[in-house]
Amino acid sequence: MSNLNFKADSAKCIHCGLCIKDCIGKVLEFNENKIPSAVKEKNCIACQHCMAICPVGAISVFNKNPDESDKIYVQNPDMILNLIKSRRSDRNFKNENVDKEIIRKLKDMLKYVPTGCNWHSLQFSFIEDTEVMNEFRDHVNTKILNALTKKPIKAVAQKFSPYIHSFINGEDVIFRNAPHMVVVSNSQKASCAKEDADIALSYFELYAQSLGIGTCWCGFMQTCMMLFPELSEYLSIPDGYKAEYVMLFGNKSTNYQRCIQPEDVKIITAQKQGFDKLTAGKAAKRYFWNFIR
Repeated sequence: MSNLNFKADSAKCIHCGLCIKDCIGKVLEFNENKIPSAVKEKNCIACQHCMAICPVGAISVFNKNPDESDKIYVQNPDMILNLIKSRRSDRNFKNENVDKEIIRKLKDMLKYVPTGCNWHSLQFSFIEDTEVMNEFRDHVNTKILNALTKKPIKAVAQKFSPYIHSFINGEDVIFRNAPHMVVVSNSQKASCAKEDADIALSYFELYAQSLGIGTCWCGFMQTCMMLFPELSEYLSIPDGYKAEYVMLFGNKSTNYQRCIQPEDVKIITAQKQGFDKLTAGKAAKRYFWNFIR
């Protein structure tokens, strides 16, 4: 990377080599004075691990000052687990805008979400105002209602047919009366386009819940993004990008009082057993299940 601008402060460096060891691209090596230096800049993936791992703050990259980085605090694992356990999909929201400072915090967090190959091409399209949300909601609901009652479209009918009576009766099946929405889109060139979006929304959801904001994954709206191209234009999604998933959010109108009690999930612990050659039938079956999606 031509703008790497890697610098190691020789007065601070303790020659531990942690930055060199942790560099996934093998960009760094000790020079003759045992000070880390960048020798393979083109291999850098801009993860900033070298700066993050330095115990004395001697490393700077991309003109970032390590003294301006937030400190890492020891987290309470029980509180984090409780946040995961208590997370719910909210479908009851107050008809009001979320405080602008909270939305700012949610937006600012998104630059920290991990991505495959550190490929940061995600775009987040927010609807932050209830009037804008109502315009968007009315357009989508009208399109769906027309598709179900006037000009049936097979894809629409199959997805929404169980809710046709709810639509006709004016129920906000898709948006659940949420005041806000975020759509994550990604470049078609991204290494893990769909996975990156899902991870980003998972981070968004947990942080939002910690701030007292309700969230709901919106598969119906994701279908609408695929079917109605004008929605992507409305949200300024660039050419070469695809809307990967949608999340509704807003101030909660109800609050859950306790965690649920889910059934155990299937967990397998592999044992050392060697690898037998699979029969053609077993291999074909595994290939089928591996690629069916």
